[in-house]
Amino acid sequence: MRAVFQMALSVGLLAGLASCGRDKQTCEQNPEVARVAAPVHLESLIKPFFQIKNPADAQQFLQAHPGFANHFLQRRQFPSDNVLAQRLTQLATNAGLQKLGRETEAAFQDTAALRRQLHQAFQHVRYEFPDFRVPPVNLFVSGLSQDVFVNDSLLVLGLDFFVGPKASYRPNVPEYILRRYTPAHLLPTVMLAVSTKYNQRPRTNPTMLSEMVQFGKALYFAEKMLPCTPDSLLIGYTGRELEGLEYNEGKVWGHFIEKNLLYNTTPFVIQKYVGERPNTPEIDRIAPGRVGTWLGWQIVRKYMAEHPNVTLRQLMAEQDAQRILTQSKYRPRKK
Repeated sequence: MRAVFQMALSVGLLAGLASCGRDKQTCEQNPEVARVAAPVHLESLIKPFFQIKNPADAQQFLQAHPGFANHFLQRRQFPSDNVLAQRLTQLATNAGLQKLGRETEAAFQDTAALRRQLHQAFQHVRYEFPDFRVPPVNLFVSGLSQDVFVNDSLLVLGLDFFVGPKASYRPNVPEYILRRYTPAHLLPTVMLAVSTKYNQRPRTNPTMLSEMVQFGKALYFAEKMLPCTPDSLLIGYTGRELEGLEYNEGKVWGHFIEKNLLYNTTPFVIQKYVGERPNTPEIDRIAPGRVGTWLGWQIVRKYMAEHPNVTLRQLMAEQDAQRILTQSKYRPRKK
C-alpha cells in the first residue's frame, strides 16, 4: 500500500483543489446563525498575572478573579490561599515564563479578532443547542500546564500552548502533536473541547467502532461550528497526510474489514488506531496516526448526508455506533 500513498501525494494539487472547493461551499454564514445572540465576555489575565510580585499581589489577583481561581486554579485543592499565592508568585516572577508571556501577547495581539472568532463559533453552537450558555473567556499563560479548560462556568485559553514554532518554550510533546499547537489550531481545539458537553458515550465496553464514531462525532461537531476551517486544522493532519488518506480511503477501510477490527474490544489494539501515534505502520509506514478517528469522521459525515433530517443534537446523543455505521451505508471503494 506504500506505493499507493506515494501516488496520492503526487496528485496532491488535485486533492487540495477539491478540499478548497468543499470548504468554500460551506464557509458562507447562514443568515439564521448570524442572528443568534452569543455575546463573548473575554478578559485577558496575562498582564494582571505578571504584575504579581509577591504573595500579597497574588492574593489580590485571586480575590479579583474568583471564578478563575476556583475553576481553573482549583484553589480548593490547596491547603490555603496562602499556599496558592506562593505558587502563583513563583510562576509570575519566573524569568522564562515572563519571556513566554511576552511572546504570547505578541502572537495574540488582536484580542478583538479572537473575540469575533469565538463569537461566530458560539453562534453556531447556540443555533444548534439554544440552551448553551457562552461561558466567560479568560486568556492566560499557564506555564504550558493546560491548553484549554472549559466547563459551564468558564473557558480558559492557555495561549502559551498556541504561540507556534517561534516560541522560546513549547509543550513537551512529540513533534506530530506539537505541530497542532499554533494560533490556527486554537479554535478547533476549543470546539472539540466544547463538543464533550453533548457527545454521549455508550455505557457498554468500548469497541473499535464505538471509539471511531465517538471521535468522529466530535470532529463533525467542530466542523459544523467552524465551517470555514479546513479539515487539516480540525483533525491536526498535514495537508499531505490528509490527501493520502482521502486517496486511499477505500484501502484504509478495507484494512479494518480484513483484519476484523471494528468489533475488537482490546484497549491496546483500539489505541493503535484511534490513539496518538506518529504513524500507523500496520497499514503503511507513512499512514498518519489516528486513522480510526478519521474514518469515524467519514462514517458520521456519510450518516448525516444520508439523513438530512437528523439534527446535530440528535447525532451527538446517539450512542449506537452500529446504527450509525449501518444507516450511513458507508462503503468506500478501493482505487
